[in-house]
Amino acid sequence: MSDIAKIEIRDLHKAYRVNGQPMQVLSGMHLSARPGAFVSIIGPSGCGKSTLFGIIAGLQQADKGQVLFDGAPAGQCTGRVGYMPQRDLLLPWRSVLNNVLLGPEVHGEDLAKARREALELLPLFGLHGFAESYPAALSGGMRQRAALLRTILCRRDILLLDEPFGALDALTRSALQEWLLQVWQRFQYTVLFITHDVEEALFLSDHVYVLTPRPAFVRAELAVPLPRPRTREMTLSPEFAASKQHLLSVLAA
Repeated sequence: MSDIAKIEIRDLHKAYRVNGQPMQVLSGMHLSARPGAFVSIIGPSGCGKSTLFGIIAGLQQADKGQVLFDGAPAGQCTGRVGYMPQRDLLLPWRSVLNNVLLGPEVHGEDLAKARREALELLPLFGLHGFAESYPAALSGGMRQRAALLRTILCRRDILLLDEPFGALDALTRSALQEWLLQVWQRFQYTVLFITHDVEEALFLSDHVYVLTPRPAFVRAELAVPLPRPRTREMTLSPEFAASKQHLLSVLAA
């Protein structure tokens, strides 16, 4: 495996102006993810996690610092990552199939080929038989799966997932966590995953970063001491309990 990080954040700073006064959001942010890693980012609400993703995705510009992909500075270009925001943002007037094809359509790709690929992947994403359905007919979990398929069909090897399960009930969330691991293990994307749920971060991730309150920087990081593939039984292990307690204590500090 390459020693070069797939994505690296170096000394990132970002401030906004609020009522004419500067409000520092990110202050010296450092983090990285190796190729194919699943990395979670946790921290208090409003600390700047979504701002970080906006900068990585090229939607915002940092005041200082660098984003590097495969060791090279990202510059000002967009389109280097697949970005799934907190809300699914499915277009209500488009069918499921046409929603998930939005990326290839926007990028001018071969739509016939993308359509075949999407139809092949619908069963893996729990959407078999729903290609011509509209978002209003889908459950919350199905909408999130459709949104993730749309992100994957953008064909980027880095995925930014911003609290994708935050609005779901506990049972649906648990089921989608296990499903997401299956999808990730199949495609081996590098994933940055924002969550407020410590157990979710530990169950899914290879590595967890804990951010401070705003202005955010990395307060602690943890290599998750659980083997793969993951099972729910691992959440009952002493290693899981110790890691959870450590992260909670850091968040409470």
